[in-house]
Amino acid sequence: MEIDVKEVFDLQFSPRGTFLTTWSRPEKLADESGNWADNVRIFKLDFKNKSYGLFDSYLNKAQSGWRPQYTIDESMICKMSNPYQLDFFSTHGGSKLGRPLSQLKTKEFGKIQSFKMSPGKNPSIAVFIPAQKGNQAYIKVYSLSNVKTPTSQKQFFKGESCEFTWNSLGTSILALVSTDVDSTNQSYYGETSLYLLGINGAFDQKITLDKEGPIHDITWSPTSREFAVIYGYMPSQTTFFDARGNSIHSLPPDSRNTIKYSPHGKFILSAGFGNLQGKVDILDRQAKFKKIASFEAPNTSVCKWAPDGRYILTATTSPRLRVDNGVKIWYFDGTLVYVKDFTEMYGVGWRSQPLEDFPPIGLAKEQCVAPHISAVEFLAKKMKLATANADKPAGAYRPPHARRNVAGGNGATLTLAQREAQQLRQGKVIPGFSAKKVIPGAVPMGASGSTDSQSKNKKRRQRNKKKAQGENGAASDDDGSSVRSGSAAPKPLKS
Repeated sequence: MEIDVKEVFDLQFSPRGTFLTTWSRPEKLADESGNWADNVRIFKLDFKNKSYGLFDSYLNKAQSGWRPQYTIDESMICKMSNPYQLDFFSTHGGSKLGRPLSQLKTKEFGKIQSFKMSPGKNPSIAVFIPAQKGNQAYIKVYSLSNVKTPTSQKQFFKGESCEFTWNSLGTSILALVSTDVDSTNQSYYGETSLYLLGINGAFDQKITLDKEGPIHDITWSPTSREFAVIYGYMPSQTTFFDARGNSIHSLPPDSRNTIKYSPHGKFILSAGFGNLQGKVDILDRQAKFKKIASFEAPNTSVCKWAPDGRYILTATTSPRLRVDNGVKIWYFDGTLVYVKDFTEMYGVGWRSQPLEDFPPIGLAKEQCVAPHISAVEFLAKKMKLATANADKPAGAYRPPHARRNVAGGNGATLTLAQREAQQLRQGKVIPGFSAKKVIPGAVPMGASGSTDSQSKNKKRRQRNKKKAQGENGAASDDDGSSVRSGSAAPKPLKS
């Protein structure tokens, strides 16, 4: 079906795909009231009849925090009414949300920076209130049946933003807390800390990591019995913890910043995307983290497991990169099976399907998948380019201005010294080049080859020599006394 919505910048499906929520650019009404039109729209979808209807709409100018959240059965919806309040509505009340069933207010503690609804049959909601004006930061977990009193909470002083990650049962939550500034001046990206909380308040602790540096990624196993953390300066460290935060296994340090469990929990994808090379490793969790496949997916900005746990989607999207946008699908053994290029692509994902529709994975009974023709053509083109580049001689790097200076007819490139010698033989003046040796800072040589100071000294010596010769021109007596002509005799010395 096609839904006509203007100026859509973001969208979201509910857990079962019954509702589609869109966020459009805020615009004022056409009348003279000056009020803003509703820019968040919730559509109720009917895929069988290929129809839809507008369930509700409201105004939310900020693009951050606009997404409403649903319980796993889609019976309740939660949205932020203002920075100090969350409202909970029933989705069975007709064509509108109506009045809220309950409200969670945090004005006495501070503004809500982020919140996350849990999966599971007994849903809870976690909220994060950042530290402001000397006050502490708070993580509070509430049961939807009673949003007045938290069932679990954690408070600390360092914390400006938080990202929540629930396990599949909704019994424990990981809180990745970060600050913009690192007080130790060791990281440009600030500080990160990881906290583990249980919904019943039985335990809450800070996860201790044995390597300094930022936390790159965290993920829960679908079994809810363990989680993985990638942390530390590159090469980063990957460690697996049990549900109580105890370390159970670590991988060798490597350049990795992404980790994902397959839907069945059998495979683990460990990769280095973003500014890393895009190398992907597939590990078998049931075979003690044995590596079963590796492949490279450079420039990946989106990576997702398929609902059946057998395929992996990698994509390059805009605005992360505005070139080479497209989708690649891989089999879990590293085989590229599908390629689709786009001029510009903003997002991509798998259609939601229940895990119960797909049988468990057994390596012995899994069959190899024949690649699509798009993957065959892509690999052939890649091989052709690699072969063409391999045939070219790999010489030393030369700047562009020196690549066309070829000596004679043998095709050898002239060096800088050879080009200068050739220009000197041809009588050309080379800018900044002098055939005579010049000492930096010395006075330049004169036309006669001597400096000015040497010429002055030479003239002074000549004048002194002539003067001495004139004085020695008078006659001398036998006793050694001399009298100049025309001059009086010297007076006798007194005794």
